Amino acid sequence: MRESAGGIVVGPDGRIVLVFQHGNSWSFPKGGVEEGETSAQAATREIYEEAGITQLEFVEELGSYERSSIGKDGIGEHIEWGLQKKTLFLYTTNQHALQPHDSEVTEARYVTLDEATEMLTHPKDREFLTSVRGRIDAWMHSH
Repeated sequence: MRESAGGIVVGPDGRIVLVFQHGNSWSFPKGGVEEGETSAQAATREIYEEAGITQLEFVEELGSYERSSIGKDGIGEHIEWGLQKKTLFLYTTNQHALQPHDSEVTEARYVTLDEATEMLTHPKDREFLTSVRGRIDAWMHSH
């Protein structure tokens, strides 16, 4: 199974980073794990490429889930590409400015957890965020 890794990155004001990809879908900054990389290394690299964040502080691993890639025009799924395992980590950053370095990403934006739940294109991404939201809230309240 193809693996990808990324992060839920909590910014200086308690909002999280979402990225707009392929002109059709909002998702967490994430991408494929390359040979010789750990999931955490891939997540850090992808967060830099897709959101331009260099100052990342690791909090904890949030877990993994499986889903297919988002289909054409942000509708449905590419079932034929098979499932991909996504591992997400919780990070924090003090960096305000977001600057995508990946041509597939046209925008990176800080949004509230409520906004993220509305904006995420893939239902599995929304489900995952809902499932870990208590942990993110608990971490935010303790810092």
